[in-house]
Amino acid sequence: MKSMKTAVVAALTLGFAGEAIATEWNVSVWGKRRAFTEHVEKLAELVAEKTDGEFTMNISYGGLSQPKENLDGISIGAFEMAQFCAGYHRDKNRAITVLELPFIGVNTLEEEVAVSHALYEHPAVKEEMAQWNARILMTSPMPQYNLVGVGEPRDTLDSMNGMRVRATGGLGEAFKAVGGVPTSVSAPEAYQAMESGVVDTVAFAQHAHLSFGTINQATWWTANLNPGTVNCPIVVNTDAYEMLSDDEREALDSSIDESIQHYLDNYAELLARWDDVLEEKGVEKVMISDEELAKFREVAAGPIRDQWIADMSAQGLPAQELYDLVIATLEETRASN
Repeated sequence: MKSMKTAVVAALTLGFAGEAIATEWNVSVWGKRRAFTEHVEKLAELVAEKTDGEFTMNISYGGLSQPKENLDGISIGAFEMAQFCAGYHRDKNRAITVLELPFIGVNTLEEEVAVSHALYEHPAVKEEMAQWNARILMTSPMPQYNLVGVGEPRDTLDSMNGMRVRATGGLGEAFKAVGGVPTSVSAPEAYQAMESGVVDTVAFAQHAHLSFGTINQATWWTANLNPGTVNCPIVVNTDAYEMLSDDEREALDSSIDESIQHYLDNYAELLARWDDVLEEKGVEKVMISDEELAKFREVAAGPIRDQWIADMSAQGLPAQELYDLVIATLEETRASN
């Protein structure tokens, strides 16, 4: 009898041990599945395949946290992976806000990936993320933001004076420089802000105008304003990452490049049909004159960059070094292409 009990206990122990081997991560994003989250979806797919289903990710669209609280959730281990945007809480991720400076000159998604990933490797960025028990895994590259709005198009700097605009981070500062009134409501709140008249215009990348419905209220869209974009990394909880087995960590790390490429391919398809989307929804495509764009750059680019470098340097960050790294990486990327 005793030997039988021992055998049963041993079998149960082995069973529990077998179950314990499987790793399950919760991933906090927001909105709905869209171009902005395709690399996260692909990453989960690849990791599950490489580990024969022993390492899986449960991707939650708004069920785990609010967008502006994802970094906090990562810091306390409420979930293992999350997406956040630097402009949502600039004081918590000061170093990477260099990538949100207006008119920094990034033209393609591939360039955005290159400058982001180079910056993420800088010691100052890693140190700041470590304060939140976070490790940046990859970026969520987005094209230059542009405005949608109602009424008369805001196609001159004078017409942007007094404009209430949904814009975060450096973009908000850029519009403020020309007399705009920025508000940093989260992406899921943008439609309601526009519908209720809290804002006149919304600055988003193309996928977000579609996903969050702002394009459905718009009568016009600026095709070439291109003042900049926001930086939205995918981060993991450091403790969770370090608890992975060597095989699991390899499966995760080795899937990043393919996930990013999947994202780029998917986004290219969206951009290719964007003009059709505008036509279908009866949205006017507005082109800003070269003269007005030059005036915008003069007012916003240099002064905001210089102020950022001064402010961040005063806070102890190697601000000039971070900015120079971004520009050097951009130049190297273009030279290699």
